[in-house]
Amino acid sequence: MSTTPPPTAPATDAPSGPDEHAADDGPLGWLHALGPRGRRAFAGAFGGYALDSYDYFTLPLSMVALAAYFGLDSSQTGLFTTVTLVVSAVGGAVAGVIADRVGRVKALMITVITYAVFTVACGFAPNYETLLVFRALQGLGFGGEWAVGAILVAEYASPRHRGRTLGAIQSSWAVGWALAVIVYTLVFQFLGDDLAWRVMFWTGALPALLVIWVRRRVQDAPEAAAERQKNPQNGTFATIFKPGTADAPGLLRTTIFAGLLSTGVQGGYYTLATWVPTYLKTERGLSVVGTGGYLTFLISGAFLGYLTGGYLTDKLGRKRNILLFAVLSAAGILTYANIPSGANTLLLVLGFPLGFCMSAIFSGFGSFLSELYPTAVRGTGQGFTYNTGRAVGAVFPTLVGFLADSWGVGGALVFGAIGYALAALALLGLPETRGKELQ
Repeated sequence: MSTTPPPTAPATDAPSGPDEHAADDGPLGWLHALGPRGRRAFAGAFGGYALDSYDYFTLPLSMVALAAYFGLDSSQTGLFTTVTLVVSAVGGAVAGVIADRVGRVKALMITVITYAVFTVACGFAPNYETLLVFRALQGLGFGGEWAVGAILVAEYASPRHRGRTLGAIQSSWAVGWALAVIVYTLVFQFLGDDLAWRVMFWTGALPALLVIWVRRRVQDAPEAAAERQKNPQNGTFATIFKPGTADAPGLLRTTIFAGLLSTGVQGGYYTLATWVPTYLKTERGLSVVGTGGYLTFLISGAFLGYLTGGYLTDKLGRKRNILLFAVLSAAGILTYANIPSGANTLLLVLGFPLGFCMSAIFSGFGSFLSELYPTAVRGTGQGFTYNTGRAVGAVFPTLVGFLADSWGVGGALVFGAIGYALAALALLGLPETRGKELQ
């Protein structure tokens, strides 16, 4: 492999890190502090994660139509989510290694292309088994995109602003979710269900346009590029599972507890993301338009939750922010699932704080996981722990699917609250990293 150092960009466009002299005050101080190259990286990661979210939600929103088309029961539809999230663990771990070996930007493009191609393929599936396979393969790209994009931006962000910067990246998930709900509402209003679910998947081709822009405009942070040139064999799983010694701390403890944290948070989140649309239509009797209206409150809360959580993770610290919203999210799930029949106005109102809390807890993840690992294995560590959490957390929505017929979807949502309790316990094994310089 060539050892030629990367070309030096003009001084006005290539700060090695954030522009510490940029305005720090005001709501957009974090954005100015990124510098020009950092802002382009932010745009690429924001767009990638928004479209990742869009492609993910094509399935939950189409679940009722899919179940009718293929004659599926709750356990079979729940398996869609499980397969996606389990395979995403493989995709995320591999993408993390690729990010450490060949660069953050190249890995970002690979993940976006992968999830886009297989989302479109889902629209052509002739039967349940084929759709299950295509959805699993979509998980390969879905699993890697967030971790790679978060690392790319974290390495440009200053310690002072890293939490809110990565929180803003997380907010793009709500943007993609909202876009998916808008398209879902239009498509299912004007097309029959048998065609509408296919059209939803075909619109997953949108990310191809983003890849073209990223390839031309976005670059890795200089320190990460230099580290890769110096050590081209970076990114090994053995390193993140190495136990500590008296002379040198290892990463085994960090990897175990970060994986548990990710499992709990994502188990709770995906339980809600997967089953709330079905819950609203089947148990609350809402129409397509009515479901879209209720989800609007949930998504609006989610968007503001990401931004607020990013601010709080810088002010309170990573661990306190996660603990606060783990407790509030668990309480929100239990309240939401036990609203009396007929009280749909209350259901509508409570969607906002529920979306707020279950999203604010994610805002610290990008900065926290990036700060737990050194540059040489940052992609490997973050990709593995985040996506292993996705895979193990996939058990939670599957349990809801298996128990929905006997407990009802609302009753089975209790497993989401259990996930948040697990996340709170995992924090006991992790250090606080607020203010840490990325070395």
